Amino acid sequence: MPATIQPATLKFLKDLDKHNNRDWFNAHKTTYLAAQQNVCAFIDGLITEMNKHDELDNTSGKKSLFRIYNDVRFSKDKSPYKARFAFTFSRSTKLKRGGYYCNLKPGGSFVGCGYFGPNAQDLYRLRQDIDLNYHHWNKLLKSKAIAGTFGPLQGDAVLTAPRGFDKNHPGIALLRHKQFIFRHYFTDEEVTSPGFLNLVNKTFKAVRPFFDYTSEVLTTDLNGELVV
Repeated sequence: MPATIQPATLKFLKDLDKHNNRDWFNAHKTTYLAAQQNVCAFIDGLITEMNKHDELDNTSGKKSLFRIYNDVRFSKDKSPYKARFAFTFSRSTKLKRGGYYCNLKPGGSFVGCGYFGPNAQDLYRLRQDIDLNYHHWNKLLKSKAIAGTFGPLQGDAVLTAPRGFDKNHPGIALLRHKQFIFRHYFTDEEVTSPGFLNLVNKTFKAVRPFFDYTSEVLTTDLNGELVV
C-alpha cells in the first residue's frame, strides 16, 4: 500500500505556523520527527513509482527533503522555521532535463515542474527553439496532458523582447520567459488521501512530453547535432 501523508503531519505544520518559535518547536520535537519520518516514507515511495517511467538522481526521501529551518540571513521572513515540507527530484544524466518540486503545506500544497532557474546558455537555446518552432510550443502547451493538468505556463519573464529577438515575433509571450514552470495545487483532503502518492506521480508524469521535447532541444544544436 502506498505511503500516505498523515493528517497529524499537516496538523503539525498548521500548529508550527501559529507558534513559529524555538521554544514551541523544541517542546514538540517528537511530533516534528514523526511528521518528518512520515514525509520521508512518502518520498521514498514516490521515488520508486517515478523510476518506473523516469530516471531520478534521488536515492532517498531523507536526502531529497529540504530543511525545515529558515535561513533568516537571506529572508525577509525572520521566523526560525518554514511551516512546510518540501522536496525536489532531479532527473538523471545530462540527456534528461527539467526538475520536479513538491510543497506540502496546509491550504497551500502544490507540485511544480519545469525549469526554475535555467542558466544563460540553456535559456538562450530554449529561446532559439521558440523563435523557430513557436507553433510546436503552443501546440504542446495546449495539449490535454499539460494544459489539462497544469493550466497555462508560469514563471518570471522579461518586460520586453530578450536581446537578439524581435519584439514583434508572434511567439514573443513565450520568448519573454526566464522560467518555464507548471504548477498543480492540491486540497488538504487530497494530500491526506490514500491515493495521493499515485496522484502526484500521475501529475509529474503529465509534464513528460514537455520535458522530452525540451531535453532534446537542450542537448542538440540548431543542426540537430548532439552537444552533450
